Amino acid sequence: MLSRDDVFEELGIGPVWRLRGAPAGAAPAPATGYTWDRLADAVAHCTKCKLHATRTQGVLGVGDRNADWLIIGEAPGADEDAQGEPFVGQAGRLLDAMLAAIGLARGENVYIANVLKSRPPGNRNPEPDEIAACLPYLQAQIELIRPKLIVALGRFAAQTLLQTDEAIGRLRGRVHRHQGIPLIVTYHPAYLLRNLPDKARAWEDLCLARRTYTSLTPES
Repeated sequence: MLSRDDVFEELGIGPVWRLRGAPAGAAPAPATGYTWDRLADAVAHCTKCKLHATRTQGVLGVGDRNADWLIIGEAPGADEDAQGEPFVGQAGRLLDAMLAAIGLARGENVYIANVLKSRPPGNRNPEPDEIAACLPYLQAQIELIRPKLIVALGRFAAQTLLQTDEAIGRLRGRVHRHQGIPLIVTYHPAYLLRNLPDKARAWEDLCLARRTYTSLTPES
């Protein structure tokens, strides 16, 4: 059986946040060759990691495929696995409220996706080989959507996109870039449901995201 390091070697990557031969913070090469139909079919029939054996279905994403805003979370949960759409449970309702607070709505200039397209059993944390297997799908989504702004929800989304092992508390509060696209880090809605005091910090992050977007799209 291949070890985790063997999987990374086969894929040409190091740890989840570090590409072999690339400096820390460098972005992976963008995915190429996908159309939305091909991408949806690839996710639906993917067997690249062990999660395909326990999932109900792959969860590609939902929303406006020409959106300026791309929201990226961690992985599907039980509700998402059942319905085939990200953020549809209690955390999803909180995400919708967070978007509404800055004048946005699901599906209206917003696309929502996860790093993983398959649910980890018991909603456990994503494992590095699972992230490595799914990363080309996420890169393809970014390439197809071409968003003006990315919001990374939670540690796994932030660390994967920024290729870092820094804690989320050190990543939030400033504007990063992923493949040249401004990226804002904030807490995952599921975390906020368990840690209510951090909602104030998440609000600060959303305000930063809104200001950043406004600076990119000045009124004519």
